[in-house]
Amino acid sequence: MINVALDGPAGSGKSTVARLIAKKLDILYLDTGAMYRACGLKCKRLGLDAEKEEDVKKFIDGIDLAIRYENSAQHTFLDGEDVSEEIRKPDVSMLASAVSAHPCVRVKMVEMQRNIARQTDCVLDGRDIGSYVLPDAKYKFFVTADPKIRAERRFRELTEKGMKVDFDRLYEEILERDYNDSHRTFAPLVRAEDAVLLDTSAMTPDEVVDFVLSRITKED
Repeated sequence: MINVALDGPAGSGKSTVARLIAKKLDILYLDTGAMYRACGLKCKRLGLDAEKEEDVKKFIDGIDLAIRYENSAQHTFLDGEDVSEEIRKPDVSMLASAVSAHPCVRVKMVEMQRNIARQTDCVLDGRDIGSYVLPDAKYKFFVTADPKIRAERRFRELTEKGMKVDFDRLYEEILERDYNDSHRTFAPLVRAEDAVLLDTSAMTPDEVVDFVLSRITKED
């Protein structure tokens, strides 16, 4: 079974790279971040406080969340609705960071992710794939980049989708997410001891993909 774990902070390029690697290897790409974003969106729709685990516990065990692959792309469904675009909005990103800190959420999502990884070859990206979700994965990479560059990437991504965003605010949110993700008590953002560190600040997505594939091919 081939499991590739890509971890790293927001905007590091890991999701783009994960998709490309999965396509090159012709295996499944599982966007784990989308699952946490859907949980954050559920909080928003229910009017609950994502910072309070007692609020999140009200729905997490019975959450109607599904990941489907349609037209070679992952689609995230919440309560039967395709929310793939809505979960990419900045406010939902912040809610995802808050809700993902709760053990009850991570236990539920990790259970789903491990089940998928046991059944098929796949590439997963997130904050704690190599350190917690799939600690025995053969291929682990920690993908990072300078915070300013990460903010610029996310700014371009959102504006290209027609969203109006303030760069300074986006940059502050990146820093806030970095702090929250790396300081949560349960399964924080951390580089696994056996993960290859990869700084993408001066690299194109194709260069990163080539590097990762070369490591996988070399080890095989």
